[in-house]
Amino acid sequence: MDERKLGACCAMSQVAITLYDIHSTITQPWAPNIWRIRFILNYKRIPYRTVWMDFTDVEATLRAIGAPPASRRPDGRPVYTLPVIVDPFRSTNTPVVLANVNTIAEYLEATYPARSIFPEGSRALQALFVHYIQDTFVKPLLPILVPLTHERLPERSQAHFNGHRGGHTPAPAALVGHQREQAWAAVREQFNFLASVLDKNTSDGNGIVVMGRDVSYADFALCSVLIWVEKVSPHDCWARIREWNGGRWGKLYNRCREYMDVY
Repeated sequence: MDERKLGACCAMSQVAITLYDIHSTITQPWAPNIWRIRFILNYKRIPYRTVWMDFTDVEATLRAIGAPPASRRPDGRPVYTLPVIVDPFRSTNTPVVLANVNTIAEYLEATYPARSIFPEGSRALQALFVHYIQDTFVKPLLPILVPLTHERLPERSQAHFNGHRGGHTPAPAALVGHQREQAWAAVREQFNFLASVLDKNTSDGNGIVVMGRDVSYADFALCSVLIWVEKVSPHDCWARIREWNGGRWGKLYNRCREYMDVY
């Protein structure tokens, strides 16, 4: 659907894609996988609205709207996680309901191809890059960011999250002392490696975005992690990271800022 038809459809019917997101005590959303989808919606100028929920309500709500499970446990039980979108543009009676961040990204690109997030010939390489971000790059950040994120959840969601880790399991503890410094060293190593790769774009690009000059899905995947850092720890974690590698990460954040609206 091209942008003019999409705009006319929205004006006549006031319909919009629904994006489900996690409620927290932070004034702005933080969840990186959900930010990936919000980036795409903003970049493609697709009308949408956000519905906020606690972790406690995720599974029941997603079952109620007919969302597919994002994955399955080894015993076959479904796992319901966000992001999820409901797209009524093609049919308000039978809207498209999708889960899984990569599935949603592919759907939005195929259904709303204007302002492509995959420049021609880049889809496979971007898939590899995004896989690296979500499976390798972000891992050293988890021991630092997960406890900070947990602290910013409403009490009801904290209790639900603890229960899903095994009944009376204590909340994730923040790292201190030598453990914290070790964790930061591992984080710095990943950022340094990625910076060395992106520096190869300086001869035929601006050296900031993954594809050289224009933002793409790969940038949104990376910047979603930066947003997570900035939202849960603006004065500590983000204050460190944004200055690393010649300020590269702050520059990327600013490059993507025009697509950070929240509706």
